[in-house]
Amino acid sequence: MPETSEPPVSSAPLGQLDPVTLYGILRLRADVFVVEQECPYPDLDGRDVEDGALQLWIEEDGRVLATARLLSEGDDRRIGRVVTSRDARRSGYAAQVLAEAMRLAEGRAIRIDAQSHLEFWYARFGFVVTGPEFLEDGIPHVPMTRSAL
Repeated sequence: MPETSEPPVSSAPLGQLDPVTLYGILRLRADVFVVEQECPYPDLDGRDVEDGALQLWIEEDGRVLATARLLSEGDDRRIGRVVTSRDARRSGYAAQVLAEAMRLAEGRAIRIDAQSHLEFWYARFGFVVTGPEFLEDGIPHVPMTRSAL
């Protein structure tokens, strides 16, 4: 019986992305955060092009199914824009992308602003709530941090 393997997580700075891959990442973010969650907001916030910013993604058959970004914030890192396409949810892809982002953070403290309903999912990875719930674009979020290792 042939082994099935999970697709790998790829990562690159924005300037090194193939235009079709970049399009897939941005389309997925817009499809979920803007359209599905009915939340018009400026996804293109300038942070994707900062020094040290990395895009992470999983794709199959040329289609981006999950993505996240890893940013530098002084000595800390920030993971954001974690998203999986509707038809690939519960595949474990978000966990794969998050785990790779945490590995690339190289033991530094990592900050996230998690949608509140995902607080316990992020807690599985060692993140703890570090402040009060807040609304971001009409969606409840909580600040969370994973301490430096």
